[in-house]
Amino acid sequence: MTQFRKKPVIIEAKQYTRNGLEAEKVAEWCGGTQTDNGCEITTLEGVMLADYGDWIIKSVKGEFYPCKPDIFEATYEAV
Repeated sequence: MTQFRKKPVIIEAKQYTRNGLEAEKVAEWCGGTQTDNGCEITTLEGVMLADYGDWIIKSVKGEFYPCKPDIFEATYEAV
């Protein structure tokens, strides 16, 4: 089996928090809709829910995706 390494790519990301004003800004940034359960984000795979504490990632092609904090920390580092 051939192995591959993920190319180093710089992405934009913001953490969706319980802070009301900050949560509104993050939802607006990603075009999401705040609900009682979190932030609904329309992705290429359909509508996904970002829970409080999740990171919202803007991909290299401009799509937005929620990412759990532990996965984000294992995959990304600040530049």
